[in-house]
Amino acid sequence: MNVKTLVAALTFAVSSVAFADAAAPVKQVPQTPEAWVARMSDFTQNQSAFKDPKVFVPWFNAITEPGFYSAMGTGMMDPAGWTGMMGSAMDPNAYRNMANFADPNVYMKWLAAGMDPNFYTALLTQMTDPGKMMRWAMMPMDPKMWNMMMQGLNPNMYMKWMMSPLDPKSMQLMMAPMNPNLYKGWLGAGMDPKSYGSTWSGMMTAPMGAVAPVGAAPVATPWTVPAAPAGTMNFFDPNAWMGMMAAPLGAVQPAAPAAPAK
Repeated sequence: MNVKTLVAALTFAVSSVAFADAAAPVKQVPQTPEAWVARMSDFTQNQSAFKDPKVFVPWFNAITEPGFYSAMGTGMMDPAGWTGMMGSAMDPNAYRNMANFADPNVYMKWLAAGMDPNFYTALLTQMTDPGKMMRWAMMPMDPKMWNMMMQGLNPNMYMKWMMSPLDPKSMQLMMAPMNPNLYKGWLGAGMDPKSYGSTWSGMMTAPMGAVAPVGAAPVATPWTVPAAPAGTMNFFDPNAWMGMMAAPLGAVQPAAPAAPAK
């Protein structure tokens, strides 16, 4: 059997196991070394391979290919790549990218992958691929590697670096710390329950109704706490706090009249 076919089959097997989160949006997995370099230099999504074993398998395959390093070396010589990377580091989504590790679902996926032999087989097959070993052996003859080494003799590369301070993207990057919306975005990302994964988002954003009347049956919650109150307070919703403070503080109920003596 062809080794690449086996790797593709095992990757598909790992991606279809039960630890997949059906509610999470599926992002396209990069297919080329250049696309992987772009993702790993983007602070808003460079942790995707460590949040999901389904993405870790193709990521591991990509970083063990010699083409990844030739693409990375070529990209490091382009000032536009550095501008984009620094711009993504100031993006509020960079906080969400790291805050997602607070989601317990991330660790449940890795726990399930740790008990799946297909996961280990996919990684081991990539490391023992004869075609990959041959590509590493032939790396000095790779045209992409020669292209990276010849960039030092390309005058256009030095011209790009000389003109980079006048690039509108560079000027926009330098002006970004003066934009109040940048700090509002970071504050909003820190207070958004969705930044911390679907588990915490569902717990913290559950609607909180009015004060439950006496004798009302408790409402069941997703985390199956016995005798739970009606709803869960959304700590990030000012209306929930105002509604709680405006609710009556439990006026004393008048005692029921005693039954007349017979």
